Amino acid sequence: MDPRADQPTTAPSSSCPPWVLRDYALLADGERGALVDPEGRIVWLCAPRWHSDAVFSALVGGDGHFGVEPAERWHVWGGYYEDGTLIRVSRWVTSDSVIECRDALAMPASPDRLVLLRRMRVERGEARLRLTLDPRPGFGRERMSNPRLEDGVWSAGAKDLYLRLQGTHAASWDPEHGLRGDFRLCEGEEHDIVLELATRAESSELSPQRLWHETEEAWRQVVPDCSALAAPRDARHAYAVLHGLTSSSGGMVAAATTSLPERANTGRSYDYRFAWVRDQCYAGLAIAAHGPHELVDKAVRFTAERLLADGEGLRPAYTVDGGPVPEERQLPLPGYPGGSDRVGNQAGSQFQLDAFGEALQLFAAAAHHDRLTPDAEKALKVAVDAVERRWRQADAGLWELEDRWWTQSRLSVVCGLRRVAEELPGSAGARCARLADVIYEETRRRCLRGDGRWRRAADDDGPEAALLVPLARGCPSVDDPSNAITRRFIEDKLAEDGYIYRFGRPGVPLGESEGAFLLCGFTMALATHHLGDRAGALRWFERTRSACGPPALLAEEYDVRQRQLRGNLPQAFVHALLLECAVRLNEVSALSP
Repeated sequence: MDPRADQPTTAPSSSCPPWVLRDYALLADGERGALVDPEGRIVWLCAPRWHSDAVFSALVGGDGHFGVEPAERWHVWGGYYEDGTLIRVSRWVTSDSVIECRDALAMPASPDRLVLLRRMRVERGEARLRLTLDPRPGFGRERMSNPRLEDGVWSAGAKDLYLRLQGTHAASWDPEHGLRGDFRLCEGEEHDIVLELATRAESSELSPQRLWHETEEAWRQVVPDCSALAAPRDARHAYAVLHGLTSSSGGMVAAATTSLPERANTGRSYDYRFAWVRDQCYAGLAIAAHGPHELVDKAVRFTAERLLADGEGLRPAYTVDGGPVPEERQLPLPGYPGGSDRVGNQAGSQFQLDAFGEALQLFAAAAHHDRLTPDAEKALKVAVDAVERRWRQADAGLWELEDRWWTQSRLSVVCGLRRVAEELPGSAGARCARLADVIYEETRRRCLRGDGRWRRAADDDGPEAALLVPLARGCPSVDDPSNAITRRFIEDKLAEDGYIYRFGRPGVPLGESEGAFLLCGFTMALATHHLGDRAGALRWFERTRSACGPPALLAEEYDVRQRQLRGNLPQAFVHALLLECAVRLNEVSALSP
């Protein structure tokens, strides 16, 4: 069976047919990300930043890609990430050669300039390689103009974007299809190509040796040793993914892509190239569980800045530089098969109470490591004030649905207030403890059933996997019988083949309306471990982390029956919870003797 996905109903002009999501690899430097398909084509890249228009949009049926691939049809393909990095090595085996292409977005990164590195090497035999570069800014609407070759470097421009390309002086520029060229390499030979896209014309030297050295050194500095954790290689990979998705401004995008469908042809395709406050806190909490690493400070800074700027009007999501998320709009593209071509996100205007609770938990974790900045202390007070004023108000909740009195939202703020009370004794801590008790008692009254199980919402008795998040974080307290009762009910009603769905839909079997939610699988592992069952927690952990393709990237959802990823790729909070599981599952659980 051809591993590529079906062609969209409206055929794109791009020459890059789509593959199943599990086959794509990610390159990222914190300011933007690129997806690479198994043929060595970069089919997705927004420039200069995450929320900018795409220059390569073949992934969603548009024009624009950058390919370096064997001219001869290959028989076997594969690849790997160099440990603890997002340096990707693609590998092809033909009838008489073995070829590798090493790819990376250069680091340290700049918000207004990206540098893409590609190094081809023939491991065995001799090979002819084909280069195709078709830059199309504006999601394929524009073309680069005035291409010229000077001193071995191609340059061209478009509106507010300038291109330079080194290492392809023998190629030719076609007005319709961009740059094209072939070159041959013998066994052991290497060839470097460097692509630069910037908001102004640059003149600095594009030295591949220097750029590769700086990139390798940058990755060595930002990804810590994880050898003592469960699944150490996957833990380091999760660190690399989270670092690659986090801007120098502190904002971490939820995912690198837009409009990849959660379920085919249902309209559930969203733009995740923005920083969700909740996701940012999940990542910060996961990393703080391991130690006071750089990404904790970035999460604290970004969250504090947003709270100080917007107070109780905190938005759920922002651009990575703290700007508002644009309104949703459609692009005139076919979209990925089963998806759409949507950019912007409506969630930017919702009220989500649990985001304040997660922010309080993050600040408490920072205080535990003595990393709570003066601005974060001010933001903490702002968050407590906001919770005190708004906790009775209905909100959109973790899943961003209709406004209701969601149980998880209240338990999240209770958990956050109690963590702050533990870490900051004195009048501020005492105030948080009192407020936590008030909210908790009213939530118990409205949302705890007589049989000891937590309702999904004050008006909904159904199963809800979101409740696993506060349960795993210690709210209610570990000896409260409602924990085990609720966890078992969620497992009985929402588990299938070792994976967890978010919630049930009346009359709709699990898996019919959406895939299993990988965040929930990892929170189930954490909750199970918190209740003293380490062996059970490891089973949930291992099952959930297996839901990836060869590049070990995890999306938001997983189609259990088809064994395929669903939704945008990679999903940051899923990798964050994988990392937290890798840390926590080596600890003594709360109910262990």
